[in-house]
Amino acid sequence: MRLVIQRVSQADVQIDNKIVGQIDVGLLLLAGITATDSEEDIHWISKKVVQMRIFSDEAGKMNKNVVDIKGSILLISQFTLMASTKKGNRPSFIEAAPPHLAIPLYEQLIKQLELDLGQKIQTGMFGADMQVSLTNDGPVTIILDSFSR
Repeated sequence: MRLVIQRVSQADVQIDNKIVGQIDVGLLLLAGITATDSEEDIHWISKKVVQMRIFSDEAGKMNKNVVDIKGSILLISQFTLMASTKKGNRPSFIEAAPPHLAIPLYEQLIKQLELDLGQKIQTGMFGADMQVSLTNDGPVTIILDSFSR
């Protein structure tokens, strides 16, 4: 599983010009799922995200996590994160899990993030054409791979 984590002051996702998910201060997560991802990957990556200290403390140091600041999470599925660009100019998405495998893992990730965060998270819609808007705070952007732990 690959996540792009962005610290945001606000973010939203729209489908057909309708906002379906929206947060203020918190984390925008873009998630790419592979066919080899497991429940173990979900537990590890969720815990890592929720505990990641990328928010500023009173001294301006990145010492607080999303729970500490009472922030929110917006999770978006994005199979293109699994793109391979080794050959030619057209990305290959062979590493991305097919929907019948990815959807249950995505739903498990939502549940695990909610459990670890202690509150409901916002999401887009798996497989939909979505427009994501955000204000990246910092900017802070981190790539996290469960297979490189």
